[in-house]
Amino acid sequence: MPGKRRLTDVTARHRFELDIDGALAGFVTYSLHAGIIAFNHTETLPEFAGQGVGGDLARGVLDEARARHLKVWPRCLFINAWIGKHPDFADLVDPEWSTEREPAG
Repeated sequence: MPGKRRLTDVTARHRFELDIDGALAGFVTYSLHAGIIAFNHTETLPEFAGQGVGGDLARGVLDEARARHLKVWPRCLFINAWIGKHPDFADLVDPEWSTEREPAG
């Protein structure tokens, strides 16, 4: 995966952006709640498809949640599935969260 990658929290847009060599490659939108970050949508720009952008985004935003001591609501199907494949991040998911019933936050 060539290229310098940088993950940035763009708070004004409520999203994390992943740049590769200064070009936007993808992003994850989020919303904040008391002690919780909800990841709502993940998108990879078409020209960066197949370059591991989605996985880098997922790992990056989950590492940020851990560093900020936040629980996670993985509303985004991609993030939810990624956590399922990487159980070392499962502890971040709010134990009261589910796809069927999201607790007030």
